[in-house]
Amino acid sequence: MSSSNKRQRELAKAKYERQQARRQTRHQHRRRNQRITAIIVVAALVLGSVAWIVVGSRSEGSPTAEASPAATTSSVVASCTGPTTTTTTPKTYTKAPAIDSTLPATTTITLVTNCGPIVIRTLPKLAPATVASEVFLAEQGYYDQTPCHRLTTEGIYVLQCGDPTGSGSGGPGYTVPDENLPKADGVNYPAGTVAMANAGRGTAGSQFFIVYQDTTLPADYTIWGTVESGLDVVTSVAAAGVADGSTDGAPAQPVVIEQATVKRA
Repeated sequence: MSSSNKRQRELAKAKYERQQARRQTRHQHRRRNQRITAIIVVAALVLGSVAWIVVGSRSEGSPTAEASPAATTSSVVASCTGPTTTTTTPKTYTKAPAIDSTLPATTTITLVTNCGPIVIRTLPKLAPATVASEVFLAEQGYYDQTPCHRLTTEGIYVLQCGDPTGSGSGGPGYTVPDENLPKADGVNYPAGTVAMANAGRGTAGSQFFIVYQDTTLPADYTIWGTVESGLDVVTSVAAAGVADGSTDGAPAQPVVIEQATVKRA
């Protein structure tokens, strides 16, 4: 009897030890899975935060959504040459220039780009403060060697320029008031329109966009000029698409304003 009881105790002990071993193994697996889950969650949160920051920074200074890489020396449009080096340290000014009431309605600003010239007829009577600022910046050489950092090819159809840093957040150190805002319905920014980009009402600085196809936008962006010639330059760049294959970002064909000149008559 005693031998039988001893055998039962040994069997019970062995069973208990096996159960404990299984419990320990399950516990270790649970801890490992929890650690893996925690790592995945943290990584997702970090990536989510980065994505939010990128999207948020792209929204500044844009009609709707702009950071982009610096222009390279490649050309994907036959009429373009390799762009020259762009400016990375923009000039800044303490205040906007005064309105110049002597500017004639025939005043033009020519953007000489690596893809061809774009001639903009200004609207000094309709947007006097904005045109005075654009003329001032062009004559100061502010736009020389600056990239057009953003192209949008779906929903809205614009090429955005005027930020020497190419980041979408650069500006001249001052702002100009909103002027000559269109109606809020229909095609209120037709092809050929040149308007100021901004990060909200009253925040326009130096960034502007050229509309290359009829576009409807909120009526929040000052219209200060129209393309007199060279819209084909913008449409050819737009046809090459966005560098990363999306519909909003740096153009696949790098565009640099090599010089901006003003003609007052």
